[in-house]
Amino acid sequence: MNRVIFSFFLATFIVQSQCSNFPDFVNIDYGGEKRISQFMDIYLPNRNKDSYPMVIVIHGSGWRANNKKSSDYGRNVFVNPLIQKNFAVAIINHRSSTLDSIFPAQIHDVKAAIRYLRAKAKDLNLDTSFIGITGYSSGGHLAALAGTSSYDQSVEGNVGEFLNFSSHIDAVVDFYGPTDMSVFDDCLKRMGKDFKSPRKIPLFDNFVDQVPKEVQRANPIKYIKENSPPFLIFHDENDLTVPICQSKILHEALIKKGINSELIIDKNGDHCGNNLMPHHTSKMVNFFSTTLKSKYEN
Repeated sequence: MNRVIFSFFLATFIVQSQCSNFPDFVNIDYGGEKRISQFMDIYLPNRNKDSYPMVIVIHGSGWRANNKKSSDYGRNVFVNPLIQKNFAVAIINHRSSTLDSIFPAQIHDVKAAIRYLRAKAKDLNLDTSFIGITGYSSGGHLAALAGTSSYDQSVEGNVGEFLNFSSHIDAVVDFYGPTDMSVFDDCLKRMGKDFKSPRKIPLFDNFVDQVPKEVQRANPIKYIKENSPPFLIFHDENDLTVPICQSKILHEALIKKGINSELIIDKNGDHCGNNLMPHHTSKMVNFFSTTLKSKYEN
């Protein structure tokens, strides 16, 4: 009996030791301008290895704000499950479309963070030969865009000092992110949501029909190539904030180009992720682990 109790507490201690309430590196200024909107935190599994493969997390905010100070919910959904599988996790801020800058500032920031991680990999205990990225809602959009636009200078930007480093992404997990905003409202109308007047898209601080070139520039589908990274996409079929058509058209475009993509449609989730994201945390982690293993085997 005592041996069973000891084993239980030992197992509990091991799991808790692989959980993190505090980042190992705090307020890293990846933009170099001492702006809170360009800070990130990094969580490491432990100090027993020289380096760890990396996953970047982008919170949803309607592109308006971004708080890397991960809550208990964020740690439970993203940080702890990933570090338990020996991934380092970077949670990043980006500029606000309503407070700082409209698109493409947000994707420029994401790419600057990726380049910074590669440039400082040794100092931060990172193995940046594998960098995955995930996000939800607007964060899912930026994760998808970062994934498909690898090596595309038109959205690379010039934020930060490490412009000679790659912003390539190796795997993407997209939780219900917008994709083609030119058909966003039409999709919602077909689902029964009524609009009394056209709405501004916060990313552009403008109406879609007023900035058609920027709308297409922000569309991850535009950049899909034969060497784009694999995707895992989650969406609830009844999401009335970001309609499911956004994930469907992204998934279909990836498949058409021969990219490995899986779309998981949930019937019991919601947009905010209170049900959808925690329910699929293990699938997210397994996807990154499998993709990492496949890359090293090849």
